[in-house]
Amino acid sequence: MAEPLTSPVHSEFPRVGDYAFLSDSHTAALVGPDGSVEWLCLPRFDSPSVFTALLDRDAGHFRFGPAGLRVPLDRRYVAGSNVLETIWMTDDGWLVVRDALTVGEWPDDPDHSHRRPPTSHDSEQLLLRTAECVDGEVEVEMVCALAFEYGLRPAEWSLDERGRAAEAGDGELALRLVGDMGLEPGHRLVTARRTLRKGERCFCGLSWGEDAAPPESVAEAGSRLEVTLVFWRRWLTDGEFPDHPWRVHLQRAALALKGLTYAPTGAVVAAATTSLPESPGGVRNWDYRYTWIRDSSFALWGLHILGFHEEATGFMDFVAEICRAEGPEIQIMYGIEGEKDLPERTLEHLSGYEGAVPVRVGNAAHTQRQNDVFGALLDAVYIHGKQHELSDDLWGIVADQVEGAAGVWREPDQGIWESRGEPRHYVSSKLMCWVALNRGARLAGTRGERELAQRWARIAEEIRAEILERGVSERGVFRQHYETDALDASTLLVPLLRFLPRDDERVRATVLAIADELTEHGLVLRYRAEHTDDGLPGEEGTFTICSFWLVSALSEIGEAERARQLCERLLAFAGSLYLFSEEIDARSGRQLGNFPQAFTHLALINAVSHVIADELAPREAEQQTAVFSEIRALS
Repeated sequence: MAEPLTSPVHSEFPRVGDYAFLSDSHTAALVGPDGSVEWLCLPRFDSPSVFTALLDRDAGHFRFGPAGLRVPLDRRYVAGSNVLETIWMTDDGWLVVRDALTVGEWPDDPDHSHRRPPTSHDSEQLLLRTAECVDGEVEVEMVCALAFEYGLRPAEWSLDERGRAAEAGDGELALRLVGDMGLEPGHRLVTARRTLRKGERCFCGLSWGEDAAPPESVAEAGSRLEVTLVFWRRWLTDGEFPDHPWRVHLQRAALALKGLTYAPTGAVVAAATTSLPESPGGVRNWDYRYTWIRDSSFALWGLHILGFHEEATGFMDFVAEICRAEGPEIQIMYGIEGEKDLPERTLEHLSGYEGAVPVRVGNAAHTQRQNDVFGALLDAVYIHGKQHELSDDLWGIVADQVEGAAGVWREPDQGIWESRGEPRHYVSSKLMCWVALNRGARLAGTRGERELAQRWARIAEEIRAEILERGVSERGVFRQHYETDALDASTLLVPLLRFLPRDDERVRATVLAIADELTEHGLVLRYRAEHTDDGLPGEEGTFTICSFWLVSALSEIGEAERARQLCERLLAFAGSLYLFSEEIDARSGRQLGNFPQAFTHLALINAVSHVIADELAPREAEQQTAVFSEIRALS
């Protein structure tokens, strides 16, 4: 049995799962339990950070909370929102702090970065923090230690005459720090203190951009927070959630996905961070602030399941725009504005989260061949087609991508996990090529393209035959690639993608083999590192998305109780804020990797929906909501 992944006994860093996530659908901030913003990239998700304590304790933070106290009594999101509320109890009083990246009504003269039709709200380019003393008295402290370019260049501040605003810039980004606390500039930082008595409030805020207009009073700050709350709550009411104890997990996953969506284009970033390690002190540290085409099919699954059809359409439009420009030669990933070149480099000046180096920005995986990209895209279009009529323009994209899959399916690639070892004939890649041809043939049939449908269906059958001949071991279990009998969690997609019926013995054998042999303390690994040439040293935690896939797969093969038990255990790892990173150390329950992880929350939605559908199945049909009774048909 594997030993737990180790980390410093007395770490200066908060645990990954203890960070709170703020978003305005342009960028994101992570707030530690002590009230410090330790990660904020401006002006967008993939920009250089101005607070980088997440990756080096000396690289900049922004604290707002009671002086001399670091451990709050409680932290939670204001219900139905991405507004954080932290409750503090001091020796002399009680304090409530609210933090948000604010969203306001659409401006009369908006910027022109949006490619999608505008909604009624948009980012205000403001990180807003308010404090209210609800009993006794509390001394409130603010410390803003800001440094540009991932902590490389500390800000030099200039203060206005009233001491209520400070400005800093680096030539490209103009920042303004405001508050009603009396700002004091120090050596490369700004501080402030104010004692609040019962019923009194104060605020501070950091704005960016030439058009940003921070609040001028605590009353205005409170109003801005209320508008932001209304925005999130109204958006959430568009979803369809079952009356079930796990409803909160589905709602929080939906809010996380909305928060990870870049509003101007509809792109979904894989995570808000870079270089949070997959194993403590290890080298598997990657930049996930980009959008993967593979995520498109899972995004469509999750968003349509919950009724967020507009968000799903937005992501589909973003992917379609890329495909129009690229044709069949699409990459596996892009920047959130559709950028193709994502050069990878290391930041030598940062010490890394708990010493994990290198710290990377950019991602060299954008140059890899991953044949599964075609299937992910076609499955997304197919699911999209269940909700919307397929346009001629989108049909042209379908034809290009299906032909692309037909042309490469026999070739080896790097696989779904972006191995940096030698290319292999990964079963999951072959499976996704089958998906591309299978879904393409179905779509062609609905359009009356009979000859095309027949040709694509024939190729799909060729792929299926080869997978069943070369991709299944002698014991009837799907293997990682053709040259090994090693297990790989990606083969859990076999039943979820309808490659074989759920009652096929090979499906059942594969799901149970992974459940019994590719797990640590019941949680699923991507693969055994010692059996896989992934080009990297060291180990990693269990992949949470794979564990949620196992929940769905167990449900598919009729193991409803086992699926429910695993799902319940997984949800318990989310903590009080209901958020997930990429991985979990199965022994300690500690979250690992980039945070919060979109892919994980998408898999959570599908897994929870499977379990709920199993619970609803014995009841009368009229008692089932349409979305959950049709979960298997959709997926």
